[in-house]
Amino acid sequence: MAATPFRVGLLLFPDITQLDMTGPYEVFIKLPGAEVHLVWKDRQPVRAGGGMQILPTTTYADCPQLDLVCVPGGSGMNALLEDEATLAFLRRQAAGARYVTSVCTGALVLGAAGLLKGRRAATHWMSMDMLAAFGATPVHERVVVDGNIITGGGVTAGIDFALRVAAEIAGPQAAKEIQLGIEYDPQPPFDAGSPRAAGAELTQRAVAAAATRQRERAAAVQRAAARLA
Repeated sequence: MAATPFRVGLLLFPDITQLDMTGPYEVFIKLPGAEVHLVWKDRQPVRAGGGMQILPTTTYADCPQLDLVCVPGGSGMNALLEDEATLAFLRRQAAGARYVTSVCTGALVLGAAGLLKGRRAATHWMSMDMLAAFGATPVHERVVVDGNIITGGGVTAGIDFALRVAAEIAGPQAAKEIQLGIEYDPQPPFDAGSPRAAGAELTQRAVAAAATRQRERAAAVQRAAARLA
């Protein structure tokens, strides 16, 4: 690691899925020399999905140039697809960042900012087909690396994503030490974490439960893609 801080910025927004952010946060704060920022428009507490209150540490206006910018997902990212202040912030940071990254549906926000055109990317399985509207190639993998663009799949993939980033930045040994320290040794009680494993019936129920959000997201994606065009 360099003597100067490695600046990481994790985007906050109302109705964020907190695990999309807090999983990577737990990894990044353990990186030697890392300086981790939680970024939003102002410093007022942000209400995550489910009610958790998260306090931003800096604002778009005050945020230093980041070495790594990360956009998490959650139902609240629908609004960010058409939020010019957020998209402008991401474009500005991406121009000088070493890594431009996302977890879950945060990839769609990168797409709306025009940062995924011609790139391979991952997102939550339920929104995977929406990446194509932004000129990205959807990839059904836990973590996808395409140059300096690193994207993670849905929610819990954020930990895998962050460990992969840690290895890129500080080397595999440092990443392994972080993994051991947080005892990331997943042994889920059920094999239902993907549509393939869960089967058609359970997958259809999950899709039906999210139908309204997904319709609204698809419409916002199309509007954002039209503006880019």
